Amino acid sequence: MLTEKMEAALNAQIVMEAYASNLYLSMGAWCEQKGLEGCAKFMYRQSEEERSHMLKIFNYINETDGHALVPGIKEPLHKWESVRTMFESVYEHEKNVTKSINDLVRISYAENDHATLNFLQYYVEEQREEEALMRSILDKITLIGDGPQSLYFIDMEVEKINNLIPEEENE
Repeated sequence: MLTEKMEAALNAQIVMEAYASNLYLSMGAWCEQKGLEGCAKFMYRQSEEERSHMLKIFNYINETDGHALVPGIKEPLHKWESVRTMFESVYEHEKNVTKSINDLVRISYAENDHATLNFLQYYVEEQREEEALMRSILDKITLIGDGPQSLYFIDMEVEKINNLIPEEENE
């Protein structure tokens, strides 16, 4: 059974994951508008992944006799200055999510909640992977450059990365 503090913190994480899903969805639409099909496909896939993360937490709360709350979600940005600034904002967002997951781990320790601590290990690893992936994409953008002539190559590289990432299983 979840403590009130743990339940509230997990419900706050649901909001963060739902926002992330919408942020990636908005980024996908922006990429598509700019003709960056590889980047759009990547962002849409990321949006689905974030939604699955949200649902996983939602179900966990209910399974542990808590009450998962359907979040109200702040509207994400719709435009970015460049592909680089878009990926920089994604990277910053992912670092914020990592901080939030680490806070959840800290709370689970303080609440002596070993089941939630175990549940959160998936997210700890997932965030390590997400940050590394976004850093990798930013590194590629730095190597290629982000001028108009370079957008095609950035799009192709992100498409390659997207094709290498295995689809998460629906749980």
